[in-house]
Amino acid sequence: MSFLDNLLGDSQGNAVSGSSLISVAGQLIERAGGVQGLTSMLQQHGLGDAVQSWVGTGANQAVSSNQLGQALQNGGLGSVVQEAAGKLGVDPNQLLAQLSQVLPHAVDHLTPDGQVPAQGQAGGFDLGSLAGLAGKLFGNAA
Repeated sequence: MSFLDNLLGDSQGNAVSGSSLISVAGQLIERAGGVQGLTSMLQQHGLGDAVQSWVGTGANQAVSSNQLGQALQNGGLGSVVQEAAGKLGVDPNQLLAQLSQVLPHAVDHLTPDGQVPAQGQAGGFDLGSLAGLAGKLFGNAA
């Protein structure tokens, strides 16, 4: 069982599927105006070093669920997390804990050359571009 498989379940047995997490990450990127919008917003709200590591070609710096939640809330995307948690039937804090693990991989996946795509290129963000990530993170990569 992989680390992310363990992450998906909590002590009460509540779980969010990997595809649902990827979908929520995609919604955040889309609502922020693409990868460029999301990375700019997160950088402006205290996650600059972490976001640079996600975009860069080195290791991804971790962020806590509290850090991510605060940055998303301050950046105007807190409602996306609240709505998604409601639809998925999980506590928003649990969803943030899982997103804090998945979002760095999503941004990393969408910036393979260590560069954030220009607004015109990523403005038409396609959730399908994250489909391969779900297989890598939640497949049989144990």
